[in-house]
Formats: sequence, C-alpha cells, structure tokens
Amino acid sequence: MARLAQTAGLTEIQQEILSTVRTFVDKEIIPHATALEHDDTYPQDIVDGMKEMGLFGLTIPEEFGGLGESLLTYALVVEQIARGWMSVSGVINTHFIVAHMITHHGTDEQKQRYLPRMATGEVRGSFSMSEPDLGSDVAAIKTKAVADGDDFVIDGAKMWLTNGGTSNLTAVLVRTDEGADRPHQNLTCFLVDKPEGYGEVAPGLVVPGKIDKMGYKGVDTTELVFKGHRVAAGQILGGKRGGGFAQMMDGVEVGRVNVAARACGISIRAFELAVEYAQQRSTFGKPIAEHQAIAFKLAEMATKVEAAHLMMVNAARLKDSGERFDVESGMAKLLASEYCAEVTQESFRIHGGYGYSKEYEIERLMREAPFLLIGEGTSEIQKTIISRGLLKEYKLR
Repeated sequence: MARLAQTAGLTEIQQEILSTVRTFVDKEIIPHATALEHDDTYPQDIVDGMKEMGLFGLTIPEEFGGLGESLLTYALVVEQIARGWMSVSGVINTHFIVAHMITHHGTDEQKQRYLPRMATGEVRGSFSMSEPDLGSDVAAIKTKAVADGDDFVIDGAKMWLTNGGTSNLTAVLVRTDEGADRPHQNLTCFLVDKPEGYGEVAPGLVVPGKIDKMGYKGVDTTELVFKGHRVAAGQILGGKRGGGFAQMMDGVEVGRVNVAARACGISIRAFELAVEYAQQRSTFGKPIAEHQAIAFKLAEMATKVEAAHLMMVNAARLKDSGERFDVESGMAKLLASEYCAEVTQESFRIHGGYGYSKEYEIERLMREAPFLLIGEGTSEIQKTIISRGLLKEYKLR
C-alpha cells in the first residue's frame, strides 16, 4: 500500500470498493491506456468493466438500484481511475453529475424513469452549459426554449459536451425568459433524450462530431446543435421553469470535487512514475534520486500530492455532511488542478529527454493535466467563488 493519499476513517465497504477499483485500474486500465489514448480509441472494454462493478450507479440511491454511496466514496474511486487514465474518469463524471441532479432536483416520475437505468449504465448522462460564445458567463446563455402547446421548441448551439456522442441523456441549460429581474433566473434545465451517435441523431438535434483535442482523448467531446428540436414540458428538471441555474450549479459544485479528485489521481501517477524512474536512472555514478536536486523535487511533489488529496477529501466530506461547501470545493479544485500541473511537469523534468517520448507514460499525463485547469471552471473562476465566499464570511460589521 502506498503511503501517499491515504484516507482515514473509511468504512469496510469503502475500503473494499477502493481495493477492487485499484486492482481494476492496475490490471485493466494502466497497461492499455497509452495505446488507446494515442489512437484516440473509446475504451469500450474498460467501460463495460465499470458497468459490471456497478460504478455507474455508485451514488444512486439503493431504492433505484444503485449502491447509495457517498460523494467521498465516488471521489476516491475517481481518483484511482484518473490515476490509470483520466479519460475513463470523464466517462462517468458527467453521468454522475446528471444522476446527482435528478436525484436531488428531479420529479418522482423523472427519478423512477431514469435512475434505475442510469444505475446499470443503460442510460448514460451528459450535461451542457457552455456555448461557443459564452465562456464562463453562464447567465448569458443564448440557446432558447419557446413554449408550443405541451412542448418546448429549442434553438441554439451548445459546446464542450463530454460524452456528447456516447450519452443518450443530456441535461441542457437553456433560456426560457421567465420575466425575472436577474438573468440567471430565466434559465431552465431540460432532460433531453437522444440516440447515441453523430449527425442529426433526432429531428432538429445535431451532434456534429468529435472535437479534436490536445489531450483527454478516447472520451468524446462534442458540440450540440438545436434546430427547432421539440422537447415535452415534462422533461423540465423538477417540473418548474426558471430553476435551471441553481440545479446546474449544484451539479457543477460536486463536479468540482470530481475534478479535484481527477487532478489528485494524475498527480499520484506522475509521482509514482517519477520516483520509480529516479531510482532506475543513474548519472555521475549513482541513481538520480540520490542527487539532492532530484530528491528535493520528489519531496515537494509528494507534499503537493498529499495536500491536494486532503483538501479534496475535506470538501467531499463537507458535502456529505450537508454543510455548505462552495468555498471548500472551489479551494480543492483550484489547489488540486494547479498542483497537478506542477507535479506532472516536475515528473516530466525528472524523466529528461525520455519524458518527451511517446513511449513513456508521462508524455500523456503532460497533455492531460492542463485540462483540469479549465474544466468545471477555470482557476480564475474558482478564485472568484472563494473570494466572494470569504468576503461574506468576514464582512466588516
């Protein structure tokens, strides 16, 4: 058992789940990840293995066929999966967020309809906020849904959907213009059923194709274009218009813990590769790990791995306890993603010229780590959230 990134106070069930996932990662993901990633191949066999383990239903309540586990359990599972290959954790991340949103905000009918099939992986979730011209200004969404009888007609373009082609249920945030004073109160979340695939997958619903990315390969990232696509009013999450922003932000908030966990996983793997290589590679008559310059790098890397892990665990536990955790999740995501970039780069430097070769795993991690600096809100957005929360808490009286 590695010394770093251990979590105190886990139940026997949590320990058993993590042990099973860790073994799966070591045997089924790490040996195949680099080849699959370089070919940009969807990891279907790995996804099937996660279905068999029940990971798609990990946090879905037992009454709907899931395992009913906590956010902490999920985050620790994601940490291990990302240690093997971050793209695989992306396959279940958006699914988890949509399941969380339906569990906490859906109508009884929506829960009964979707959650049992989401628990088995039959229904695979994705979610969509961003738009081509939007950036981080979610309240400025342009995609619009207009009431037409018992349906709504949606027009507009969405961007950066992880699992956009391989999912068959998408939670989409659109404008419905409720006449509210604040722009974000005019937003509604629709649960859009869609076939898997690319092109016009349903009347007025187009998935143009996969976006070619620097890293985060294997998992598909797409646009989603609405051209008069009709959705029943019963597909509004929670059954009420105008609440979509709060619902989506709740999903993104737990998603930030997920991103922090992914960053921790990559950091752990980057450290493992560095500490192993540093003991094998020799210069000036001794392993480079015995040179103070490299030993100090390893010490700093390990400290960053441990700090990020502890902050991620703290944020997850706060959420599980029912406490407000927006500042803590922002802090965890900020620190873990920034440290991930730093630890990965130090590992790359320790590898020297070999780190630039595609034969070495660190080359892949170098292309994956930057995504976490922007996913689920940039570092600058996290600093905005953190500072606003702190100024409310420490307001002069």
